[in-house]
Amino acid sequence: MEWAKKMNAALDYLESNLTGEISYAEAAARADCPAYHFQRMFSYLAGFPLSDYIRRRKLTLAAADLQVGGSKVIDIALKYGYESPEAFTRAFGQLHGLAPAEARKPGARLIACPRLTFQFEPLGGLNMNYRLEKLPPFRTIGMSARVQTNTAFEEVPILWGKAAEQGAFARFIELGEPGGPPGILGICAGGSWGQGEAFDYILGTVSRQPAPGGWTDIDFPESLWAVFEAEGHPEKLQEIWSRFYREWLPAAGYELADLPAIEAYLHPEENRNELWIPVISRA
Repeated sequence: MEWAKKMNAALDYLESNLTGEISYAEAAARADCPAYHFQRMFSYLAGFPLSDYIRRRKLTLAAADLQVGGSKVIDIALKYGYESPEAFTRAFGQLHGLAPAEARKPGARLIACPRLTFQFEPLGGLNMNYRLEKLPPFRTIGMSARVQTNTAFEEVPILWGKAAEQGAFARFIELGEPGGPPGILGICAGGSWGQGEAFDYILGTVSRQPAPGGWTDIDFPESLWAVFEAEGHPEKLQEIWSRFYREWLPAAGYELADLPAIEAYLHPEENRNELWIPVISRA
């Protein structure tokens, strides 16, 4: 299908730049996917983070270079973007379980990470309840924190726990206003999201009130949103994310819009949540 062809174009770009500088934004462009969404979509489709895939591909090629060539370890380290032999040796050992020099020995046991290829795979068959909502411009305010992309699933719950301890939820409810996604919001936005190893995660609410000191605000333009309901534990949202990328998006007549997605926690005590994803019609 078309989405698989586009993702493979992004992989072509990554593969041709493993010994150079890789731009996540350029990879996203090759996939015809907004940079806001590319790393998240890659992780759900591949089953592992984009940065981890690139690291393992580089170290796979580095191992081949060590076995077939006479290049110095420091030259191979620099070739694949490591600033020092020590950093290269540490990363090499984490993947292969031995030092680079040992990889030259006959019979050395190494680990290979083959190039990834996306293919169409029949999925689905189970209902996905959703609705489309076109919203006028709205503004959000909230508390922002820097989160590492490959550990976001561990870091974000900690941020929610800290916000609860600080009494932030009551403040969100006090300042919240209608006009956008309801409830307490979790927004992936800003910074180098889609272009690096970290992004800004914002806990907040829809409001026209001035942002309190230390908070940040985001203005959203008029846009169309695909809204998915998640009953039960908040981890249910992760299942919906996965099914959205794997099943709904390839089959729907919509593409991702270049805006942050929003997780809306309507009633935390009842575990009633929604996933708001900005889309545009392919037509």
